Amino acid sequence: MSLRTPPLGAVHADAGAKLTEFGGWEMPVEFDSIREEHEAVRTAAGKFDVSHMGEIEVSGPDATALMNRLTSNDVTALDAGDAQYSTITDEHGDIIDDTVVYRLPDRDDADYLFIPNAGHDDQMYDRWTAHAEEWGLDATVENVTTDYGMVALQGPEALSLLGDRCADPSDISRFTAEYREVAGVDCLVARTGYTGEDGVELLFDAEESEAVWSALDCQPCGLGSRDTLRLEAGFLLSGQDFDIDENPRNPYEAGIGFVVDLDTEFVGRDALTDIKAAGIDEELVGFRLRDRGIARHGYDIAVDGETVGEVTSGTMSPTLGDAIGLGYVPVEYADPGTVLDVLVRDREKRAEVESLPFYERA
Repeated sequence: MSLRTPPLGAVHADAGAKLTEFGGWEMPVEFDSIREEHEAVRTAAGKFDVSHMGEIEVSGPDATALMNRLTSNDVTALDAGDAQYSTITDEHGDIIDDTVVYRLPDRDDADYLFIPNAGHDDQMYDRWTAHAEEWGLDATVENVTTDYGMVALQGPEALSLLGDRCADPSDISRFTAEYREVAGVDCLVARTGYTGEDGVELLFDAEESEAVWSALDCQPCGLGSRDTLRLEAGFLLSGQDFDIDENPRNPYEAGIGFVVDLDTEFVGRDALTDIKAAGIDEELVGFRLRDRGIARHGYDIAVDGETVGEVTSGTMSPTLGDAIGLGYVPVEYADPGTVLDVLVRDREKRAEVESLPFYERA
């Protein structure tokens, strides 16, 4: 199967970006270097093409009911323009995907846009339409992934840079969104991001992608720095820190139990009610290596020579100067300060559990 290409694909190729496959898309992994791009976001601003993310619109009289029964958070709490982090779980309470749900602003009815991860848009469209039919709900579901372009602008100078291109974005509150013109292009400007820095994510007509991208005069960044930034911030990566087929995990195990509202009747609610009451056996933890080495996805985690878990994400942190990672371990080894060993090329490397996030902006 051929890879999907984002609207900015030709622009990235012309810029000499190194490209990679991700979630069925051909995306830039780096433009200059991962470290340079990472540091630009931590100290100034960087822009990311995130058009590989899915976009599903849901509207109609029963749109709220459908969203509330297929996501784990309480969608009824959203006012127009609000955004919400949530999960999509199966009947066992395991995470199929995580997502951000927007209740779109400036509309008279409760229309929604939610963002599945790369390569999950068709799956979520099918899930939403099948359940709407099964439950007899009057809702229209549209997969509009190819209609949208999406660019993230992140970093301590992101808002001031964007303010030169549109009405002052600093009055958009965290996890809310408004429609604004950016360099003459109508955009949904959302005060959200995946880097641990302040910034926005812009959604717009895919045909306007080059106009928006070129108007943002800052360091272009690829998926490589996006990964190091999100890991420092303690954010999960779908398909890696949880995977419904290879490593099924529920929100409590994954450390995001705050997205679960057990007062709503969503798929997986009953299972998660039981899990919360009984408690979990394993938990996702952050750890920092104290010995030289880098933890990688799939490496074993051990205590006193016995394997107790597996690394799900790991990298050398450009900001901290240390190797960091995430992994699931039994809850008795999850407290900050607990000493673990990570098997790096069959050699035990001392690591220490620490509270997430590893990095938090001042």
